[in-house]
Amino acid sequence: MASSHPQLFAEPEDLKPLAERMRPRTLDEIVGQQRVLAPGKALRRALEAGRVHSMVLWGPPGCGKTTLALLVAHYADADFRAISAVLSGLPEVRKALAEAEANFAQGRRTVLFVDEVHRFNKAQQDAFLPHIEKGVIIFIGATTENPSFELNSALLSRCRVHVLEAVSAEDIVAALRRALADRERGLGNLKLEVGDEALHLIARAADGDVRRGLTLLEIAGELAEQDTEGRGHIGEATLEQVLADRTRRFDKGGEQFYDQISALHKSVRSSDPDAAVYWLARMLDGGCDPLYIARRLTRMAVEDVGLAEPRAWRMALDAWDTYERLGSPEGELGLAQLAIWLAVAPKSNAAYMAYNQARAVVGQSGTLEVPMHLRNAPTKLMKDLGYKKGYQYDHDVEGGIALDQQCLPDALDGLVLYEPVERGLELKLREKLQALREARREARRK
Repeated sequence: MASSHPQLFAEPEDLKPLAERMRPRTLDEIVGQQRVLAPGKALRRALEAGRVHSMVLWGPPGCGKTTLALLVAHYADADFRAISAVLSGLPEVRKALAEAEANFAQGRRTVLFVDEVHRFNKAQQDAFLPHIEKGVIIFIGATTENPSFELNSALLSRCRVHVLEAVSAEDIVAALRRALADRERGLGNLKLEVGDEALHLIARAADGDVRRGLTLLEIAGELAEQDTEGRGHIGEATLEQVLADRTRRFDKGGEQFYDQISALHKSVRSSDPDAAVYWLARMLDGGCDPLYIARRLTRMAVEDVGLAEPRAWRMALDAWDTYERLGSPEGELGLAQLAIWLAVAPKSNAAYMAYNQARAVVGQSGTLEVPMHLRNAPTKLMKDLGYKKGYQYDHDVEGGIALDQQCLPDALDGLVLYEPVERGLELKLREKLQALREARREARRK
């Protein structure tokens, strides 16, 4: 006989977030990742055949790394054990490995999933190596960072790296529709009404993260306006509340950070002001320190604009100073104007290249003596030894330049390091320098 008393405690499944309840149970339920999981792909064939291998899953948040690890254990008929490199140390690692050893002795395999594996240091990563080699564990590491930089080469050599991608908005919409229709795990019993435009807004706000999209949908469902028949409507007013504070993916210390500053720098170098101001806005939106951007823009002014437009250097320092005086958000406009100016300015890396060549020459040629006529002679002894002898004071020479005076060490006489480009102010510098160098050669011949 059924109890007439109300249920006081929800079932554990009811307490789980929607994203956890809707976690795919089969490969066919995974949205996105067709590049590695489409029918016929090597990884999918291996999983379906139960032939699993140790691997590193590299991809952004919410792309399915944990889900794929769970499915590896399912298809391999193996036990699943998960640890987080954020919360666990060597004691937890040793405990997990001991449990895997016990399973192995009884003929059972263990999938050991290590989330945020890049946060483990070298000693912690090395602890897995012998167990991977002996087959005690099927190791699966998940990381949002480039494994080439963050993981030991010894660990990488024992694992296959699979690159997962941010999930497209269309695929996230498919996951949202599935959650809305699913009565067992999803929101099907709530009878929510959501238009296509609203679903696409949520998917775009999820920014490639399926988990985030499902979380936003769940919140929107809780805030949905109810009609007289008990149906919930997720409309514009509801979405304004749910999506008000969304942010884009950005890791202040990770690869996305360096990818985006690289994109900003290369957009400036390629004279594309639209791309430059876009990447600037992306980095500021993601929480990048504006003073870091100011420093990098100043470097672009020196390295890539150079003497083709010397005012860029001064403008970079002024924009930096402007931000320090005004702060956000007003000071960010100064950085935006600088990025646009640097992008449209003529470009030259001639001074940058000249300095790099000079450093290389210094490193290769050793300690060459300063020519005697260029040396300072503050004492009588130094004068008697020939210091400064033969030096020509250029201001006293006709034309203001002593054309036959050698300034480089004897071994480097005739060396050319600075070659101005034919752009901006350097076009005039190039013409002047070519004429001057030819005049020097002529004076030397005479």
